[in-house]
Amino acid sequence: MSYLVDALTLIVQMAFGAIATLFLVRLLAEANRADFHNPLSQFVYRYTNPILSPIRRVLPNWRRINLAAVLILLLTFVLERLVLSVLMGFVPAWLGLLVLSLADLLNFVLLFYIVVIFGWSLLSMFAPDPYHPLYRLAGTIVEPLLRPLRGKLVVGSIDFSPTVVVILLLLAQRLIAAPLFDFGASLAR
Repeated sequence: MSYLVDALTLIVQMAFGAIATLFLVRLLAEANRADFHNPLSQFVYRYTNPILSPIRRVLPNWRRINLAAVLILLLTFVLERLVLSVLMGFVPAWLGLLVLSLADLLNFVLLFYIVVIFGWSLLSMFAPDPYHPLYRLAGTIVEPLLRPLRGKLVVGSIDFSPTVVVILLLLAQRLIAAPLFDFGASLAR
C-alpha cells in the first residue's frame, strides 16, 4: 500500500508544482515587466488570466505585485499540503496547515530562483541567441536579484554574482524556510 501512496504523492507534487510554476512565472514576469511580445510570456498570460482576472477585480495589484497570483500560489500550496496529509492518513490543524503552506511556498520560490539562475548562467556561457524567448524571460526574472552584485564580483572575465546569489538563496532555505516548516509541523499536530 505504501508504494501506491508514494506514487500518488509524486503525481500530486508534480501536478501542483506545475500549477505553482505557471503562476509564479506570471507573478515574477509581471513584477519585473517582462516583454509581453515574448511567446513564453504570452503562453503564461493566456493560461493564467482566466483564473486571475475575476480575482483581480476584488484583489487589485499592489504596485507591480499581482496579489491575485500570490493568493492563488498560497491556495495551491494549502491544497497540496491538505491532499498530501489526507494521503498520509491525517488532517493537520488549520493554523499548522497555513504555516506549512507558507513554508512550502517560500521554499518553492527560493528553489525556483536557484534553478532559473543556474540555468540562465549555464546558458550564458554558451553565448545563446539574446533574443531567444526562454533566455530573455529568465534574464528578466533573475536580473533584480543579480543587479546589486553585478560587476562587483568579476574575476578576469567571469562574473561570480550568480554564484553568490545562489549561495544566499540556499542559506535562506536553511535559515528561514526550514525553521518555518518546523514551526508549522509543530502547529499541525
